[in-house]
Amino acid sequence: MSTPSSLESLIEALRCLPGVGPKSAQRMAYHLLQREREGARRLADALRQALEGLRHCQRCNTFTEAEICERCASPRRDASLLCVVETPVDMNMMEQTHAYAGLYYVLMGRVSPLDGIGPRQLQLERLLARACDGVVREVVLATNYTNEGEATAHYLSELLGSRGIRVSRIARGVPVGGELEYIDPGTLAQALRERRALDG
Repeated sequence: MSTPSSLESLIEALRCLPGVGPKSAQRMAYHLLQREREGARRLADALRQALEGLRHCQRCNTFTEAEICERCASPRRDASLLCVVETPVDMNMMEQTHAYAGLYYVLMGRVSPLDGIGPRQLQLERLLARACDGVVREVVLATNYTNEGEATAHYLSELLGSRGIRVSRIARGVPVGGELEYIDPGTLAQALRERRALDG
């Protein structure tokens, strides 16, 4: 007996989520239909509203319902600092630190030649226009410390540095509360290289 086509379509649609394979998608689909039909309706409505109502902020490229997001419109932010992140989730993590008061630019990806993503796909001309607006004094690169994130940071530092813009990179090293015996050698080596003098 074959699976109904609408159920098959739901299972296939759920597979677009990160980390969801065929079995997980099938379990989710059956769960929504068997035990969470109201939850499935809410999910469908929320997805529809997000798809219809959200757009990219004209200044920082994150998701917003207005042309310019609240963060970019806030007079309390330091417009001379521009932090470049890969995703809106990364921006939210930066905000949770309460250590950064500047503005952002969200790449919505990273340079990844193996995935066919180069500088053109990231629309870096928008970032360049923003960084060269005469207000920005420093660009903080906060891409991930993956191979792709490093390649993106290197490319951006060359691109922005050649235009006389001050570029910095977030540091990396031992996490707060971390114990040395559990730190991987690469992270520990980087922490040694980026050590700083103690005042006093």
